[in-house]
Amino acid sequence: MDEALLEAFRSTAYHVCIDTVSWATLRVDLPLPDTLAGLVGAHPWAFITAWNPQARRRAPAANLAAQYALLAALKALPDTIVLPAIGVGSSGWSEPSLFAIGADIAALDRLARSHGQLAYVHGEAAGAALLRMLD
Repeated sequence: MDEALLEAFRSTAYHVCIDTVSWATLRVDLPLPDTLAGLVGAHPWAFITAWNPQARRRAPAANLAAQYALLAALKALPDTIVLPAIGVGSSGWSEPSLFAIGADIAALDRLARSHGQLAYVHGEAAGAALLRMLD
């Protein structure tokens, strides 16, 4: 991954919809906001999307179909809660995303790879949000 793309991942604001009016924002290398930490508890979590695989634009209909497939796959994992989310880049781009609580790293890696993602953000409990790079 080139430096510009890596910086784009690191500078993105990762917004999670907690309920119909409340949002929390996480950032790479910072701990979860208190509102999310309370929801996550001691579980692993991830901020993940199926949009724009390999960081290349794709038709909206194809992105939407892939996102629905990712949502279904996450919901099928045992003991996993999924919240709507959106990543917003510093240059104004955005990608609908999902915040998954309870999914293990092996399942997340498999799903991210199957949707052509280069990386996703993850963590454990209230710890720091980490950028997980995939080969």
